[in-house]
Amino acid sequence: MIENFLTPRLTGRRFDDHSIPLEFLRDLSVLEEMITEVAKWKYLEDHEERQRTPRSFTNGIELKLTGIEDGSVRPVISLILAGASLFAPENQLYFESARDAIIHAIGAAERNEPFKNFLPEKALSYFDRFGRSLQDGEAIEFIDQSSSTTARLTKETRRKLVLSSSSVNELSEETFVRGVIPEIDQQKLSFHIQPAYGKRIKAPLSPQHDDVILKASNGYKDRVLVLVQGIGKFDRQERLKEFESVEHVSILDPLDVSARLDELRILRDGWLEGFGKKLDSNGLDWLSLQFEQQFPDDVQLPYLFPTEQGNISAEWSLETNEITLEINLVSHTASWHLLNLESQHEQVLQFNLDDVTDWENLVTKLRQLQENNA
Repeated sequence: MIENFLTPRLTGRRFDDHSIPLEFLRDLSVLEEMITEVAKWKYLEDHEERQRTPRSFTNGIELKLTGIEDGSVRPVISLILAGASLFAPENQLYFESARDAIIHAIGAAERNEPFKNFLPEKALSYFDRFGRSLQDGEAIEFIDQSSSTTARLTKETRRKLVLSSSSVNELSEETFVRGVIPEIDQQKLSFHIQPAYGKRIKAPLSPQHDDVILKASNGYKDRVLVLVQGIGKFDRQERLKEFESVEHVSILDPLDVSARLDELRILRDGWLEGFGKKLDSNGLDWLSLQFEQQFPDDVQLPYLFPTEQGNISAEWSLETNEITLEINLVSHTASWHLLNLESQHEQVLQFNLDDVTDWENLVTKLRQLQENNA
């Protein structure tokens, strides 16, 4: 017998095209573990005379992903029962009670209400793995059947749930770091990555990444940059302590925009002989994302420099053409200036970098100049 058990809704930019990243399947696997353990806890609460659940407690009952609702991002999780009966077996009722308790705890955490009465403390530790793939602005939404309200698991509510225990001092999350590789410890199978600012971060060294890490380490003096992506361990102050696991390592372009912007974040007021404004942090985040989303790989990346006014100057030298694009990190506008060194022809343009069309026009101009000089 198959019963619809849970249909969470995924919200956020990654799910706008009604598809689900494969990494989310790991979250569902952890959710199954958590539901099973909470169901056992519920059973023992009702049977105080017992020290453990019956060995057959999970026999004949499974949770499976059986589909995705049409026109939405709602994975359908079904409860699979062996055999057929007019009445629900006792263990099914505990699985349903566990599901409801988890949803109640998420909802309470979202509303800043007490939630420890819904789940045992050891069950809260499952949130360190469940929801770990969530990014900023994303949520897993559950319907609370008892109140018809929505409980939303976000990065923030997940953090509350995990760190509610005084015995928990760290949280694991998907993260990435750009930097150089100053050190490899082959005996301990680890390496360190040095970001543009902050301390070195330790990470495990696995065979599939050996060649890339070694190449980056050999290029340390030449500042060969890498991007390390994986699961990081964060302390209660949200500081990255180390990588728990590494999933991807890639060598970056020497002109990688995000890496260069990371270097410019350390500038403080007065960085230019007493003058020079600190660069707006939110503006740097915005510009990094814009280049990631709007700038194609086949167009030459610019050299980036800070300006005294707190802006970014993006500069290209394309044969006889010198191009400067001064980007205002607050207004998100940009001033284009082109000078042809042979003809002395100048061109001045304005772009709104919050406008996709303006980005397309900017890229088209750069591509044409690049092709003319090829």
